[in-house]
Amino acid sequence: MKKAAAAIVGSGATPYYFRGLSAPQTQYELIGKAILAACANAGIAVEQIDGIVSYAHGFEASNICEMLGIPELSYAATVTGQGGGSAGVLDLAASAIETDRAKMVVCIGCSQQLGAHRYGTSLASLATTPTGVFSLFAGLVGPGPSMALIAQRHMHKYGTRREAFAEVVMASRDYALNMPEAIRKKPLSLDEYFAAPMLADPLCRLDFCLETDAALAFIVTSAERARDMPQKPVYIEGAAHGGGADWGRSFFWLNMEDEMFASAGATRVARQVYERAGVTPKDIDVALIYDHFSPLVVLQLEDYGFCKRGEGGAFVEGGAIRPGGAIPVNPHGGHLSECYVIGMTHIREAVEQLRGVAHNQVPDARFALVTGGPAPVPMSAAILRN
Repeated sequence: MKKAAAAIVGSGATPYYFRGLSAPQTQYELIGKAILAACANAGIAVEQIDGIVSYAHGFEASNICEMLGIPELSYAATVTGQGGGSAGVLDLAASAIETDRAKMVVCIGCSQQLGAHRYGTSLASLATTPTGVFSLFAGLVGPGPSMALIAQRHMHKYGTRREAFAEVVMASRDYALNMPEAIRKKPLSLDEYFAAPMLADPLCRLDFCLETDAALAFIVTSAERARDMPQKPVYIEGAAHGGGADWGRSFFWLNMEDEMFASAGATRVARQVYERAGVTPKDIDVALIYDHFSPLVVLQLEDYGFCKRGEGGAFVEGGAIRPGGAIPVNPHGGHLSECYVIGMTHIREAVEQLRGVAHNQVPDARFALVTGGPAPVPMSAAILRN
């Protein structure tokens, strides 16, 4: 196993809000609060930041520097793509540290859905172009209906049942019950799951992630500097962002070959991140799996090697993702029950698990896998260790 060169030393977040309730705060106010909280957690002054890596859209490094008084940047980058890129911020930050382009990099993610701006209907506003016309004419107004087609194919090809999707949702809800900021904290039964309104067969309302507002930030520095900082370092053992042309634009095109169509599109990124970290799925103690839609958790468990192709449904239904199971998944409640900030809350939970301070602590957790969502390339993943 190679020695990690970079580590997360600070973690900060705003409160979690249901969609629109973060107003009248602006997106930059949320980002500023998260960065200051991360700096305080790391024990550094904000002026020490010399690198910014951002994820998602709508904010600029120049405005952040002006707002917070960051005097000089030596590195700035933005992860492209959609939800698949969330763990990619750690890959870029580690790259900056490893090449000595920066000494203190802040990774930022923010979600704010005000007024008519909703991720759930994002495809409805696509222009009538060769790349957007399929979704418009097929009536795929958001990622959900597209993901429903992928879930249907997995069910047809492998016999996967809706009970597996229900188990993903119920497990996330049980984990969220004692999370202080979780949005959905009411216990959920199987009967209640099946009674929920169907939105895009086989996906009912509870299979869709939350729509929420928040900002999160993480301070990344060298492993050498991390040893002298107040928090227990969480090392970036391996990270990757990329993917294959056979997955391509994901739910924006749905033109994959059959085996890829009935997957989460992450097999190449999974191979890369395990190779770079020098570990295997058996070494992972806790998995923070991007859960924008419940079936995609089942499919990612297959892509990342926790079970064989086509066996994800039975694997989940057997209790594998619960406490004490083969691989505890999203002990914070994830996007389905705690909060959805396009993958960034998963990084926060991984840091807390490896620091040993998580609310639903996995005993003796040493390695955590964080995945970006099944979405257009670049996909991403990171393996962290304490």
